[in-house]
Amino acid sequence: MSLPVRLLAATARLPTRATSGDAGLDLYASEAARLEPGERASVGTGIAVEIPAGNAGLVLPRSGWAAKHGISLVNAPGLIDAGYRGEVRVLLLNTDRGEAFEISEGDRIAQLLVVPFASFEPVEAEALGASERGEGGFGSTGR
Repeated sequence: MSLPVRLLAATARLPTRATSGDAGLDLYASEAARLEPGERASVGTGIAVEIPAGNAGLVLPRSGWAAKHGISLVNAPGLIDAGYRGEVRVLLLNTDRGEAFEISEGDRIAQLLVVPFASFEPVEAEALGASERGEGGFGSTGR
């Protein structure tokens, strides 16, 4: 299957997979940025994508950056709807309390995962069906 990608900037790169079996496509920064401790930034990829109907694009953080530098996504996962045709931007957050983080043009900054979804129409209900869990939440099933 193909994923149409439009390059919007001279510095933009097509998303790639590190290895052929990877689920996620690496997204690259088309601009440099610096994140001070606790700071967030919207970093452009310089691309627009045409997510196929019945699918959504999930923008996910890079685990290596999270583990080594405390870099995460503010809205993880970011959601790209099939009808969106604007630039894919990544909302990065530096959770490190002491060190700034430099992003260079061309750095891999996130991953894009395209996933199918089921479309449901919400309908008001007088009651919901019973379940084993019931209304338990926020740690009710264990630690």
